[in-house]
Amino acid sequence: MSDKNPYETLGIDENSPFDEIQATRNRLVQEHAGDRKQLEAIEAAYEAILMDRLRLRQEGKIKVPDRIRFPERLVEPPPDFAPTPPKQTPDWLQRLIDTPSRADILWPAAIFVGTGLLSLSAPPLALALGVGVSLYFLNRKEHKFGRAFLLTLIGLIVGVVLGLQIGQFLLPQLQQISLNLNSFAALVTFFVLWLISSFLR
Repeated sequence: MSDKNPYETLGIDENSPFDEIQATRNRLVQEHAGDRKQLEAIEAAYEAILMDRLRLRQEGKIKVPDRIRFPERLVEPPPDFAPTPPKQTPDWLQRLIDTPSRADILWPAAIFVGTGLLSLSAPPLALALGVGVSLYFLNRKEHKFGRAFLLTLIGLIVGVVLGLQIGQFLLPQLQQISLNLNSFAALVTFFVLWLISSFLR
């Protein structure tokens, strides 16, 4: 084996890629595991090829693949990496909207249903209780009473106006089910207050 050139020793072509050279060297080392003389010849040939390739690279005669020259470019993001989507809503709106838990939706809903039933007999008292409930749940989230008061006031005004407008339109149907306009407006207001106290902060 000593009279052969290094490529012949490994049984490869001079134009073989580095991966093939390395794989052939590893295979030959495994095949000749017990023969020390041949192992030395294989290692000497492999080192000679490496030195020859290094010289050719320095002379610019071998083009080094980009995956070897710039391995950092091939680094892929981890599989669980997900780029953050661009914001589609303004920051002030994102700070205003809440993503409540199930309990944060159901507790106010149950209380507003109870006050809604009370509004059938005493709408003003029920509205006062609804305002108090909305203030409590909004203030509990951010501990900003002024903000909670403002949101509750807006909800109260929107709910009453919306309830009266829809009630005027549905007045014949409301009279058929013995529901007066004030009670209907209170029910709509409770729905608006529930939405505000559950989904805003």
